[in-house]
Amino acid sequence: MTETNLRVADIRPFIGAKHFDTSRDFYVALGWRVTYDSGDLRVLELAGHRFYLQNYFNKEWCNNTMLHVAVDDVEAWYEHVTKAFADNALARVARISTRIKDEGYARVFHVWDPSGVLIHFAQFANS
Repeated sequence: MTETNLRVADIRPFIGAKHFDTSRDFYVALGWRVTYDSGDLRVLELAGHRFYLQNYFNKEWCNNTMLHVAVDDVEAWYEHVTKAFADNALARVARISTRIKDEGYARVFHVWDPSGVLIHFAQFANS
């Protein structure tokens, strides 16, 4: 019997974008970096984790898409996110939850991207 290599190198979700460049600017303001850009598809990376930003929008899909970002310090991230959108053009398209909440499994706050994608920044209770 032949041994098969089933190693997974990466998992990259696709995220829709209503306004492709605005969404790119939103994620870059949070700290993601564009590592690939074909014109209709971009790879964005943060701390070695990537996703595809797609120049495609379906409201129902985007409003039901969520990214869970596990962090070591949720307070530091909350401060970073609120400062990133405090005084710039993206402030009108970035919605940030008003406080950090204890969800039991983690302390969490939420940010909605310009297309309605919900991002959970979470510090796990055991970290």
